Amino acid sequence: FNRRSRQLLQLIYQIRQKMNQKVDLSGQFLIIDSFPVPVCQPVRNYRVRIFRGSANIGYKATKKIYFYGFKVHAIVSDDGYILDYAVTRASVHDARETVELMENTHPSNYYLLGDEGYLGKELHQQLKQMGY
Repeated sequence: FNRRSRQLLQLIYQIRQKMNQKVDLSGQFLIIDSFPVPVCQPVRNYRVRIFRGSANIGYKATKKIYFYGFKVHAIVSDDGYILDYAVTRASVHDARETVELMENTHPSNYYLLGDEGYLGKELHQQLKQMGY
């Protein structure tokens, strides 16, 4: 199963890209955000062995806690359609994945809504060059 699913990743990516081109996005807004995927309780953050090398420790600012695991970054239309997503280590900053998600989505003439994690001069310049 694992071998087959890894071989199908490229095909799934191509199917998602074609579906994104055919979706009727009637709204004017795209929403980008991330959410944590903790693998264990915070007490075990430094002792955990599962996913060693793939996952690491990140900070969840809303609850003011550190967690061990992954972070999912997603871009969604205001209709609720998931245009693209990326799963990264927990410590990856939200702004680092924004440009890649926008390039994969190829939206035009939309406003991009995000929280304070997406502020910064470098990201602002990159998005301005892309037309946002």
